[in-house]
Amino acid sequence: MKATEAKLLSFLQKSPQFIIPIYQRTYSWTQKQCQQLWDDVLRAGASDDIAVHFIGSIVYVEQGLSQVTHQTPLLVIDGQQRLTSLTLLIEALARALGDDEPVDGFSAMKLREYYLTNRLEKEDRYFKLLLSQTDNASLKAIIKQAEAPKEPSLRIQENFELFNRLLKEEKANLAAVCRGISKLVVVDIALSREQDNPQLIFESMNSTGKELSQADLIRNFVLMGLEPALQTRLYEDYWRPMEQDFGQLAYGDWFDSFMRHYLIVRTGDIPRESDVYEAFKKYSRSKSVREAGIEALVKEIRAFARYFCAMALGNERDPLLSRAFHDLRELKVDVAYPFLLELYHDYAAGSLSNVDFAAAVRLVEAYVFRRAICAIPTNSMNKTFATFGKALKKDRYLESIQAQFLLLPSYRRFPDDREFRLGLHVRDLYHFRSRVYWLRRLENHGRKEPVPVDEYTIEHILPQNEKLSAAWQQALGLEWQHVRDTYLHTLGNLTLTGYNSEYSDRPFAEKRDMDGGFHDSPLRLNAGLGQLQTWDEAAIQARAGRLADQALAVWAMPVLEKSTLDAYRSAKTSNSGSYTLADHPHLKSGAIRDLFEAFRKQVLALDPCVSEDILKLYIAYKAETNFVDVVPQAKRLRLSLNLPFAEIEDPKGLCKDVSDVGRWGNGDVEIGLQTLDELPYVMSLVRQSFDRQMGDSGQS
Repeated sequence: MKATEAKLLSFLQKSPQFIIPIYQRTYSWTQKQCQQLWDDVLRAGASDDIAVHFIGSIVYVEQGLSQVTHQTPLLVIDGQQRLTSLTLLIEALARALGDDEPVDGFSAMKLREYYLTNRLEKEDRYFKLLLSQTDNASLKAIIKQAEAPKEPSLRIQENFELFNRLLKEEKANLAAVCRGISKLVVVDIALSREQDNPQLIFESMNSTGKELSQADLIRNFVLMGLEPALQTRLYEDYWRPMEQDFGQLAYGDWFDSFMRHYLIVRTGDIPRESDVYEAFKKYSRSKSVREAGIEALVKEIRAFARYFCAMALGNERDPLLSRAFHDLRELKVDVAYPFLLELYHDYAAGSLSNVDFAAAVRLVEAYVFRRAICAIPTNSMNKTFATFGKALKKDRYLESIQAQFLLLPSYRRFPDDREFRLGLHVRDLYHFRSRVYWLRRLENHGRKEPVPVDEYTIEHILPQNEKLSAAWQQALGLEWQHVRDTYLHTLGNLTLTGYNSEYSDRPFAEKRDMDGGFHDSPLRLNAGLGQLQTWDEAAIQARAGRLADQALAVWAMPVLEKSTLDAYRSAKTSNSGSYTLADHPHLKSGAIRDLFEAFRKQVLALDPCVSEDILKLYIAYKAETNFVDVVPQAKRLRLSLNLPFAEIEDPKGLCKDVSDVGRWGNGDVEIGLQTLDELPYVMSLVRQSFDRQMGDSGQS
């Protein structure tokens, strides 16, 4: 590596051509970063006290270690965003200057011939900077002052228009812009293919203005080290089609999430969003992936990306599945995608029908919505769906999915009809995060011609106005304030209308009988309102009951014969319950037994989901799986906590790293418990393992 400081314009003039390799991310600077660049240029140009302004480094690969003295193109490893933005600014400045030269060297002709083009070259060699794919066609059209391509790069267009607008605003001060650009300085970093590792350097660099995404790092990791021919083929056959499926904007917003979901499917582990790249590197180096080869890996990622775009971005063509995915997207259930990706993979392979696949998606929707209505915490759902597919019997696919839902333990349960109905009656549904979703689903369930719910607004039959009119107070009775506070935002009092402003706070009879009132409403949600004489607590409760009956069908619970479910239950529990505490000699009586009972009581009290499994050599306490195991000894309880040693917060330093030590129990952390006085501190350590398993460690 050789690094030197250089004036930007001198650097551009000497350089024959910059090429952005296909493995680099597309141009991604937003107007925010370009505005910052403009502000820096203007500030430097307006002040004699600023001699230079440093804007970052340009890192590129060349054959030798000499600085730019030959005519071979330079492959840019870092600096694409700055080079592209400055190219757009210089072209915009050239257009703004016209025939003027306010500062020596700054005329339209000189700017283009020195810094934007190679005047004597033809075709691609004519341009100083070559980008990739859509970006390239758009930038070349701007430099040539030609018509934009049919599918232009949105970022290229937006930022070029921004610079044009800013230059028009500074038309009387273009000299300052020229001086500012002349003061820009970069660090010119040339790498040697023989001596430097571009990938390691790429990973270690922080891009100015816009941080590299996990997807950027993954793409570079996969493609950078390959031979050019293979690199190009894998990009054009697999990676580029993925980028096109996502689209220019969605690729930046969604691809990181997709890769996280893909890794969960393939590894069963849930990486933090910031650790996706490291998790991918680890997975790509696993034996099975290495044996299959890089092309098989990229081909599979491309297939799973297609599934993801169908579900998450609305690209699905099958009408039945498309409707199911649309409804699920409105609930924003991203944690379910690993499970659904696995289902889609089997659907694409022909082992799951579209009818059963759609039914499975509807079960996920019902599960998530019912839990939200019943106010069950969501922190365990990532674990639920990450491991859901492991227990399925794919020769009885849908049946095993239904059984798996029905057998989930208490904290992960599928709320039954009784619990769901109760939640529907009392839940504040007006402030529910997807209120249009549930109203639409109730209105359109079973309809062949869906009602465009988005054209309607939500109506409180009993008005929201805190100062209810005398007519409303009389209708509600002496306890009108209690009735309002209890039922205002609940299922029974909410509906849809196109006449919200006309209804206003009118008494119920007027809302019912006016033109467009409830009596004339074509909406199923308003069925029966036209026949009511008054709107009071009893009417609200009665309507809530009718709508709740409909909701039980819309978000239906899975149904299996008792004998079928018992067979799944028995297979799930057949390996437990073989031992008792009597099989542990140190727990027969005495101080250790008393200590164990105190510990046991507190562990089981952590959550209703915690279960105890007495094994031959230790006692396991489980939520998702073992989070603490107890080995009774003569003078203490030896505890194994199931989490990495690096993650335990142990201020007293009592824990021991046993990751490389043979032992009974699960986990890398060991702690001894000898007295009741130690119990509170030890329980604080146990809770860390429990919380990590339940998803409270920032991984949800």
